Amino acid sequence: MTAWASFLAGAALGVGGIGAALVLADVPSPLRAPFALFFLLAAPAAGLAALLVRLDPLSRAVVAVVGAAALDLLVAQTMLAAEVWSARGGTAAVAVLSTLLLAVAALRPARGRNPGQGA
Repeated sequence: MTAWASFLAGAALGVGGIGAALVLADVPSPLRAPFALFFLLAAPAAGLAALLVRLDPLSRAVVAVVGAAALDLLVAQTMLAAEVWSARGGTAAVAVLSTLLLAVAALRPARGRNPGQGA
């Protein structure tokens, strides 16, 4: 990973984390909506992209972003159907699902390598 890619990944993590924190703490700020929207798309997309290792980078990005939007809509629809919708609850649910996706990707064994060989 190049220095710029690492920098951009860190900046994205910061912006998403601030957006989630602003929503969960119910802080009125003009940055709340754009940062929260970035979190709601970037967090599940990162989890899905980590699971889609066999796709080429462009396909992985497109499928991850579309999947993130679908996951957000599924959370919203489920909460609305159960009549428990809130912005804080929706953000927390997306955060939990994104964490689970990343955990599954981290715990999954690497493919294409023999376990007896080094990296």
